[in-house]
Amino acid sequence: MALLKFPVIQLGKPVVFGPNSKSFILPPREETRLLVKPLVIQAKGNARIESPKIRNRRMQRKFTGTPTRPRLSVFCSDKQLYAMLVDDQNRKCLFYGSTLQKSIRDNPPCTTVEASRRVGEELIKVCIDLDISEISTYDRNGFARGERIQAFEIAIAHHGFLPR
Repeated sequence: MALLKFPVIQLGKPVVFGPNSKSFILPPREETRLLVKPLVIQAKGNARIESPKIRNRRMQRKFTGTPTRPRLSVFCSDKQLYAMLVDDQNRKCLFYGSTLQKSIRDNPPCTTVEASRRVGEELIKVCIDLDISEISTYDRNGFARGERIQAFEIAIAHHGFLPR
């Protein structure tokens, strides 16, 4: 076999990066110490902010009152308290009382806290007359327990009408 001889091309400089290429030097590697902090995931406090009134409307769909076990609904404005016993099946109000009623407020004259206690006592009397031994739910309409609502609850709790 005969060996083939090919001409060898010799270049003076490498032509990979072009005729004017300069060799580059990597910068020296510096050792850096990074502070590694642990990963902490924080949830937002209230991702969904909703008012107590809206939450109460949603809860009202779950609880309904019957003639034997009505729903007790209490509304508390800035100065007054209003209470109702509601039969949701027949859509009737079995009892309505407020601190504005003259029969509750006038004999003897009293404050709204005392009048709200009297509303609770009137509610107990009506429940005994209607032969109601318990209520299905106690609905505060999203209001916090202030002085008037607490006085009303104390009057009712003595007779065991508050579901606990």
